[in-house]
Amino acid sequence: MDLSGLNEPQREAVLHTEGALLVLAGAGSGKTRVITCRIAYLLQSVAAQQIVALTFTNKAAKEMRDRVIEQVGRKSAKGLIVSTFHSLGVRILRQEIERLGYKRNFSIYSASDQLRLVRDHVQGRLLGQGGGVDPDRVLWLISQAKNALLGPEDYQPSSRDEYEIITAEVYPRYQRSLKACNAIDFDDILLLTIRLFQQFSEVLDHYRQQFRYMMVDEYQDTNVVQYKMLKMLSSKHHNLCVVGDDDQSIYGWRGAQPGNILDFGKDFDGARVIKLEQNYRSTGNILAAANALIVHNKDRHGKRLWTADEDGADVVYRCCDDGEDEAMAVVETIHRERFRHQLEYRDFAILYRTNGQSRAFEEQLRYENIPYVLIGGQQFFDRKEVKDALAYLKVLSNSRDEVNLLRILNYPKRGIGETSAERLIQASVQSEEPLWEVLRNLDLVADLGDKPIQAIRDFVELMERYRRRFSQPGQLVNVAQELFRELKLEEELYRQADDPQKARRRVENLHEVVNAISSYVDREPVATLGSFLEKVSLLDRDEPTRGSKEEKLKQDAVVLMSLHSSKGLEFPCVFLVGFEEGSLPHSKILEEGDDVSEERRLCYVGMTRARQQLMLLGAARRKKYGKLQPRQASRFLEEIPEQLLEKEQAGLREADPEEQESMASNFFSGINDILK
Repeated sequence: MDLSGLNEPQREAVLHTEGALLVLAGAGSGKTRVITCRIAYLLQSVAAQQIVALTFTNKAAKEMRDRVIEQVGRKSAKGLIVSTFHSLGVRILRQEIERLGYKRNFSIYSASDQLRLVRDHVQGRLLGQGGGVDPDRVLWLISQAKNALLGPEDYQPSSRDEYEIITAEVYPRYQRSLKACNAIDFDDILLLTIRLFQQFSEVLDHYRQQFRYMMVDEYQDTNVVQYKMLKMLSSKHHNLCVVGDDDQSIYGWRGAQPGNILDFGKDFDGARVIKLEQNYRSTGNILAAANALIVHNKDRHGKRLWTADEDGADVVYRCCDDGEDEAMAVVETIHRERFRHQLEYRDFAILYRTNGQSRAFEEQLRYENIPYVLIGGQQFFDRKEVKDALAYLKVLSNSRDEVNLLRILNYPKRGIGETSAERLIQASVQSEEPLWEVLRNLDLVADLGDKPIQAIRDFVELMERYRRRFSQPGQLVNVAQELFRELKLEEELYRQADDPQKARRRVENLHEVVNAISSYVDREPVATLGSFLEKVSLLDRDEPTRGSKEEKLKQDAVVLMSLHSSKGLEFPCVFLVGFEEGSLPHSKILEEGDDVSEERRLCYVGMTRARQQLMLLGAARRKKYGKLQPRQASRFLEEIPEQLLEKEQAGLREADPEEQESMASNFFSGINDILK
């Protein structure tokens, strides 16, 4: 087998086949090539059925299998297992699950099936404050328990958390209901595989005898259950090769355990460590900046990326006036660099910490007629919480907008149920009156109860009161903010979400609606609710490049995505935006006093997506619920040596000299105070 195309550490990783091996593969270091070459090398002397390669997505597994077949041929690869953890679990369960009291033809419940089952078990239950139990949140807690290897009998609730107490009661019943239907859920796939191995040693002996060589990609993303499965299956031959990068461990929020890769040498005796540090993606200056940043994380394997290519351009940092100026700076740079270097739109990526940050960039790109695609999220004005908020504004602007009127009639819930809504619609049809007029004149409606009647009257009074307020000039932002506050939309978003992180993201989107109104008011000499909604309608057109992530990336369009979604991708030019305290690192981490190590790794991932040009952008002021507030530069800026940065500062618009000086000071001084 020809290994001449590999560098020395890559070749060592391919040839080291016996014993535990940790391949620390830095960003852009050719790890997939190493894994596939290692499999091909093993196939020269080992039966394909004895080799297992595991990864996290079906797409990655298919790509890995295809590359192996390309090297050795389909016949030699026959019987080779290249799959996700869960696909391997299903393979084992289909053969062995009868030992656990299930039939082999078990069903795997979809998310909607799971939710329906949990809903049946929580129906009628009330929380201490009298509200109903959210089944999504209970299901999320059950999933978290399973991924921590906690069965119903092991789950211990916190005495202070009502949802954990309810989950402790529902979890055993949920599991019994699944089994009664000869069904399992997605999380059961690995949990029950572990149970099989623990309770039936002969099953474990069979599979660990068969799986002589095991390989795992993206090992830093493994959770408790996956680690346990690997530990058990490799315990006979000890030929476990894991490939990953602790510096790219960014999924702690969904259960990944960075300790799995950090402690590999302790967990697997005699493990060898090989570092892949030569980078084939980025320029020297980009790598130097990324190295300087990540070295500030304490718990990590020492590693320093380098390239044989040239240093390239400096990393650019730009302090913008505000969020709108930041978006304009990005678009201006795209125009300039596209023509200067003959680039396509797809060569540019805008990366942000949360999807709520996309709004200003979407608007500016559309104003400039620049095509773009969003990866891993909906367009801003397509998001449910945004559409709900805008529905109120649309009805206030046009009471005959019955689609949006029906959308908000019982949102948030106010006691106007489906039966009442049907009677209102029927009365509108029979009387040939607009639905809004029916709401104002309930004598037209038969058989409405006292509670719906009062709820409708309160709703009409609220809408008419705010319609009058929106007609007053110069109050657009304040009135919208007060409307959303009176409706308690934030509280409703937290109530609906199955986990706090999802709720926080939705609340940020709600805040961005107010920021969008404020930005519109700043730009327009005469700003009215109707003209704002007209602008939104022009922006709110179908995305021209819908489809899968792969299909979108093939389009000639600027790519917008979160830092989490960017992992594994690369672009000639990357804009890492929102480079401020509260954005990166995120405010949630700072408020809760958590370690910022994962936020720093997330920043590192974003930086190492860039091949030739990397631009970091932040704002000296940013709107929060429509009001400009000063911002401080991200502490990560101070961790990048000044000689690697080309610093730019945009002029502060509409600010007096003292304010300009203060804003600039927030960025270029006082970092030590942040770090204390």
